[in-house]
Order: sequence, then C-alpha cells, then structure tokens
Amino acid sequence: MKHFVLGTAGHVDHGKTALIKALTGVDTDRLKEEKERGITIELGFAALTLPSGQTVGIVDVPGHEKFIKTMVSGAAGIDLVLLAIAADEGIMPQTKEHLHICSLLGITQGVVALTKIDLVEADWLELVKSEITDYLQGSFLQDAPIIPVSAVRQEGLSALIDEIDKTVGQIAEKAEDGIFRLPVDRVFTMKGFGTVVTGTLVSGNIKVGEELQILPGKLLSRVRGLQVHNSQVDEAWSGQRTAINLQGAEKSSITRGDALVRPQTVWSTQRLDVFVQYLGANSKNLKNRALVRLHTGTSEVIARIVLLSKDELAPGDAAFAQLVLVNKTVVVAGEHFVLRSYSPVGTIGGGQILDPQPVKHKRHNEKVLSELHQLQSGSLPEKVSTIMERTGFAGINIRGLAFRLGVNTRKIKEVLDNLFSRQKAVLLDSEDTTVISESFYSQLEELIIRSISAYHEKNTLQAGISKEELKAVLNRPVSTKLFNMALRSLGKKETIVIDKDNVRLAAHSVQMTGNQDSIRLAVLGIYQKAGLTPPALAEVINGFRDQKAQAQSIIKLLVKNGELIKINEDLCFARESLEQLRKDYKALLIKDGKATPGSFKELTNLSRKYIIPLMEYFDMDKLTVRVEDYRILRREI
Repeated sequence: MKHFVLGTAGHVDHGKTALIKALTGVDTDRLKEEKERGITIELGFAALTLPSGQTVGIVDVPGHEKFIKTMVSGAAGIDLVLLAIAADEGIMPQTKEHLHICSLLGITQGVVALTKIDLVEADWLELVKSEITDYLQGSFLQDAPIIPVSAVRQEGLSALIDEIDKTVGQIAEKAEDGIFRLPVDRVFTMKGFGTVVTGTLVSGNIKVGEELQILPGKLLSRVRGLQVHNSQVDEAWSGQRTAINLQGAEKSSITRGDALVRPQTVWSTQRLDVFVQYLGANSKNLKNRALVRLHTGTSEVIARIVLLSKDELAPGDAAFAQLVLVNKTVVVAGEHFVLRSYSPVGTIGGGQILDPQPVKHKRHNEKVLSELHQLQSGSLPEKVSTIMERTGFAGINIRGLAFRLGVNTRKIKEVLDNLFSRQKAVLLDSEDTTVISESFYSQLEELIIRSISAYHEKNTLQAGISKEELKAVLNRPVSTKLFNMALRSLGKKETIVIDKDNVRLAAHSVQMTGNQDSIRLAVLGIYQKAGLTPPALAEVINGFRDQKAQAQSIIKLLVKNGELIKINEDLCFARESLEQLRKDYKALLIKDGKATPGSFKELTNLSRKYIIPLMEYFDMDKLTVRVEDYRILRREI
C-alpha cells in the first residue's frame, strides 16, 4: 500500500481549514485562540479516504505571514499540495510564498482549490480562474486541475476528491531505502500513555518496541505505541503521518524541530554542503556570508551562507554553498530546505543538502566543486567514492556513509561489495564495515615507502626505522590498524622487510663511508684486544670524542650484525671472545657436572665485575640453568 501526505497551502483566510473540515469532517483548528481569531495558528491534522481506497494523511498549515515558520515545518514530508485560493481575493502574498516554499521543498504534484465560490459571481469566478492559470505557468502546478469549491454550500467537493485521488495515483511510491527519521512537529502528553510526538515519517520505517534517539539532545527512548490515522499499528512507514508514544521521555525534553532517529544512524551537525537556488522574485543580490534562516524538517536555525564559487547570487541564480549554523540541526543528505532572509523575514530561496557533515572548505576550489557536482548528480557508487575521498586516511564506516548519502546501509553495502571487487575500496574493519578509498590507501603505502627511504638516506648506519617512529613521521591521522595493514601489505609485496619492531626497504643495506669504516675497525679492535675484560660501553663511545654519535650507531650495527655481543647495558664482547668462552665453559660443565662463581673464576681468572654478568648471559643464552647457587647444562634438566 502506498503512503502519502497531503498538505494545504495558501493565504490566510482563504478557507483551507474549512475545506478540510468539509472533506473529512475534522476541524483541524484545535486551539481556543484559533477559534476566537478565526485563523489557523498551529498545524492541524486529519485523514481522507479516497474513492480508490487509498487513505492520505492531511496537514493543515497556517496561512498568515507571521506563521510561515509553522507552515514550513508542516510542509516537510508532504507528497502533494492542496493550494487554496479564495475566489473573492485571488492570488495574494502568502499564495506566492507558499508556492515558492512547496517548490523549494521538492514537491511536484498538487491540486488547486478555488475556494469561497459562493461569494462571487460566475463571470468574476472565470476571471480569477484565468488569473490563476496564468500565474501558475512555469511552476510545478502549471498543469494542475483548478477545482471551484464552496465549503459552505458543499459544492465541488466530490470533484476535488476525485482530482486528489487521480493525482495521488500518479505519484510514485517512495523507495524504502532511506534512513528512519521523523521530524517532530508536535509533542504533548496523553493521560495514561505519557509523552506522544507526531510528525510525518519522511524516510524508513519504525516498529513498536524499537529504541529511538531524539536529536539534537541525544535523549534515548523506546517506542511504546504507534498510531497512523488514529489507528493503532505495529509498524509505520515512510509517507505516513505518525504518532509515537515514547517510553521514558519527558515532554519538556522534546520540542518541535527535534528529530527521532535510530541510535547511531544520524548525527546532528552545524555545517552543511548544499546546492542553493535563489528565487527570481528577490529584489536584491544575496552576498557571500549573509545571515539567513534555514528551515529544514520542522526546525529553524540561523545560518551564515558561504558561497563556494561566487561572491554573490543574483535573483534566479543557483550555486554550491556551505551553511554554517549557529545551533546544531538534524538532516540527512538529499533533504530539501528553505532559506528565509534574516531581517526583514521573507522566503528567498532553498535547495538540497549534499553532505551533512563536511569540513570547512576553501572558496573557489575546483576539487571541492567537482566533489559537489558528483554528490549532486553522480550515481550512488560515485557518491560513495566521493565521500570516501572526503574522509581521507580516517576512513568511514557504513553507517556514516548511509547518513552522509541519505541511503540505508543495505544499499550502501551493495555498492561497497562492488567497489571491493573492483579494488576501488579497502575494508579496514569488518566489524563495523569501516572503509578507505583505494587512492588514499595507495597514497599511504607510497608515503610509508618515501618516509622509510628518507630515513635510510639520513641514517645510513641504521638497518631500519622503528614502527613507532615511522608512524610519527608520516604526520597523518592514520589509525594503528590502518598503519599495520599497510605495512603487512607492503611486506607481502616484498617492498619492505619487517623485523620485529623495525622496518626497512627490502633493497636497503647499510653502506659505510671511509670514515665510518675506520670507526668500525677501531671499535672492533678495542673489543678484540680487550678479550673478556672489555671497557664499559660508555667509555668506548666517549673515546671517540667528536664522533660519539657515529660510534654509537656503528656499535648498534655491529651488535645487530652479530660482530659484537651485548650482554647488558654496560658490556659488549667481541663475538670470537664469547664463542671461545662458551666452549671452555661447556667443557667445564661436562667435566664437573656443574659450575659455581668460584669455578668460573678459576676458568677465566676474571673479577666478579665480569663473572656474574657472563654467567647470567649464558643462562639467557640457554647454555645453562641456575639451580640454587650453581649452574648446570640446560640439556641435563
């Protein structure tokens, strides 16, 4: 079954509310003040069952210019408009403004009701009808039927209902591929039930028992009950006027302009990338950084408009822009909005949201403008790729993509699977489907290679760079998970070699200059000459005076290459010296069955300064095992 909402539009006192009552039997003016003043102040709601059996929800909006904000919030989510024009007055200021608003919100279908025909003569009626036909040329209602009606005399109502039914039949059913979102247009308490909110379910669906989040306040609640057209239901769908009984939410914590969403599917924002249309009816240009009033969903937020390709918009112009909001609002990509001037207040334009979570842009940037063109008119795979490019090395998960493109995760997953198969995207985290664009992943690999290469050039005596230092020199917001994934990938390609915590290029080898080789030979000479009584490591390094740093690097290299053996922080030995001692020590252990510090001293004639570190080294080297105060060969355990 299709689900549609009809919204009224038109100037104050042009008979919208009376017409809805005549069609449905429901008086949508609920407030005492509305009854006393004879005008609609708040949104009113009703339902109409058409001859085809289709039921449409109805939102009756105020027509007075003081309540345009309320009118815009009521127009959010409607599928067709019933434009009421009084026969005795014809086209008036709010007739025009409401028509502009409906057009800017993307409404493309509607019917015109020529009301109050009981107040005029037949020839006047034809004159007004002709005026309306001429005025609507070029608008989305240029081919809409104009039905003369009188709520007082009950004239023309059947014809109007038939035309509404016919128009509804021409509207395509909404695709069920959006993210659940219900902008709140009314909140109240009901005795025995608690807090109830109403709104038009603009996308997705919701069931009784589901958890909800109320943004921008981040309040969590649960669906206690659902009503559509005053009937209890278990599930509500996109396009339905819906009342939701919330569990655990106070009326005082919710207001018109808030939005109900599923947790972690939509986020509030203060910056929007948009395509804006500046109405041709405006009398002056719109300058860059002008203050405007943004109407989206059921909210109004003050914003500053930053034009990205122009310095100002002339009437009738359109352009890409960024809206910087004073307060957070709740939107998704693809949503239509209305702009009104800051002061004096009037509708000046509107457009469509392209990215609800962008970074701040530089103006007149061709790359940014190209991205916005893709987000405006590209295919879904192109849009997904654009958002991935925008998130760079940080990547983005599937829920973030759905939010920034206004499409549910099922559709996004289909696109990602295709991009994975074409190697246009890289899966970073399978748990929440975090992805990064292939281009940024390749950039990261290239950056890693360049950084290692630069390190090799500056540190010729170092076999490689530590992972920690390498990640730091990248100077990019790269997660540890992504960094390690790129290292593993480069390792599999045999581009780099990973040695525990160090990384080097596969083709890299340590190359010493003549001076460095001289230091190397001098260091080896010191240790070879010292045998089993070498000087402390610091003493050896300090002996090179102005070449301490090089000596230290060369000693590290000699230890890594195995030419020197470091047994603790202070002592190194020439490999040959320790190998000979190992043979002699092993022979002693075989002969005596064990060794003590005393027998080790007899073997080596060394002082305790060397005996204890050496015996502990051979324990760590797995030659011996300490048992109480002596050692035995490990193989004899």
